[in-house]
Amino acid sequence: MDRGKFLVIGFVVMCFNSLYQYSWNALEPLLITGFKASVVQVALGFALFSIFSSLFQPVGGHFADKNGPKKVGIIASVLSALGFLGTYASHDIYYFYVFWSMGSIGEGILYGIAANMAMKWFRDRMGFATGIVSMGFGLGSAIANPFISMAPNYRIVTLVIGLIEVMVLPVLLWFSEYPIKLAGQPPGQVILTGRFWLIYMSFVGAVVPLAVVSSELSVVGKELPQWELVTLISVLPLLSGGMRPIFGFIADRLGILRTTLLLNALLTIGAVLLWAGQVAASTVLIGFAGGSMITLYFNVAGEVFGTRFSTVNSGILYTGKALGGILGSLAFALIYTISATWAMLFNTSLTLIGVLALLPVLLMTRSTIKVKAK
Repeated sequence: MDRGKFLVIGFVVMCFNSLYQYSWNALEPLLITGFKASVVQVALGFALFSIFSSLFQPVGGHFADKNGPKKVGIIASVLSALGFLGTYASHDIYYFYVFWSMGSIGEGILYGIAANMAMKWFRDRMGFATGIVSMGFGLGSAIANPFISMAPNYRIVTLVIGLIEVMVLPVLLWFSEYPIKLAGQPPGQVILTGRFWLIYMSFVGAVVPLAVVSSELSVVGKELPQWELVTLISVLPLLSGGMRPIFGFIADRLGILRTTLLLNALLTIGAVLLWAGQVAASTVLIGFAGGSMITLYFNVAGEVFGTRFSTVNSGILYTGKALGGILGSLAFALIYTISATWAMLFNTSLTLIGVLALLPVLLMTRSTIKVKAK
C-alpha cells in the first residue's frame, strides 16, 4: 500500500484545521465589529475552541483507534464545516459560541486523526512524517489570512470557508485508515504513570505563549503599524507550519524529547521578548518554535507509550491545550485589562514550567534506556 497518500490526506485536513487557531487574529476584529462585542467577549470564542477541540479529541481518538478513522473522521469534518457555516448564520454572539464550539469538536477530532495517521504509518520516521502533515496547520492560515484581513465582514469569510470544507474533507476522510498490529499501552495504564502527568504539565505551560500570540496579537500589538500587524498575523502560521517538518527531521536524529525541550526553551525566550516589548521578534520566535512543539508532544506520547492507542493517548494529552488555551487567551486577556506587566509575568512563568516539567521525563527516559541496554 502506498502510505504516502495518508500524508496528503492529513496535510489537507490540517490546512483547514489551522483556520480555527491561526486565522483567529485575522478573524477576531471582524467578529468584534460584526457582533458589536468586546475583546474579552470574543476572546471567549477562542477559549471555547481550545476547550472543545481538546476535550473531544480523546473521544474521537477512542473510536478511531477502535474502529478506524473513516466514519468518525467524516462526522468530524461535517462538524468542522458547520462551525464556519453556523457562524455565517449567527446574528448574535451567543449563537456564534454554540456553532464555534460544535466546529471545534470536529476540528479537534480531525487533528488527532491526521497527526496519528502519520505516526502510525511512519513509525520509522515519526517526527518528520508528523511534521509534514502538521505543516498544513499553519500553511492553510498563511494563505487565508491576507484575504480574511481584507474582507468587509465575518459572514463572507465563514461562508466561503465552510462551503469549501464541507465539499472537500468528507471525501478525503473516506479514504483514511490506520495500519494493523501495532503495540502500545492503553490509556487506562498511561494516565496512572507519573511521566504522563509531567508531560501533561509541560505541555500546558508550553502552549500558553503560542495561545497568547495566536489569540491576542491584535491586542498586545495594538501600537504597531497596521501593515506590520497584518504581516505578523500572516507570518505566525507560516512559521508555525513551515518549521514542523524541519524540527521533525531534527527530532528523528537528535531525539524527540531533547528537541521538544529545546523548543520549550525557545518559547520561554519568546515570552521574555514579548514582556520586553519586542512584539515582532517574540511573534517570530514563538511561531518558529510553537507549532513544532505541539506536534512533537504527540510524538513524545507515541515514543514513550507506543502507537497502538496513540490517537486516544495523544488526545488525552491534547486536553492540556484546552487549559493552556484558556490561560493564554481568556485569562491573559482578563489580566491584561488590569495590568500588562502582570499579564506578561503570568505568560513567562507558565512558559518556564513547560521547560522544568519536561526535564525529569528526559532523565527518566534516559535511565530506562540504560537499564534496558544492561
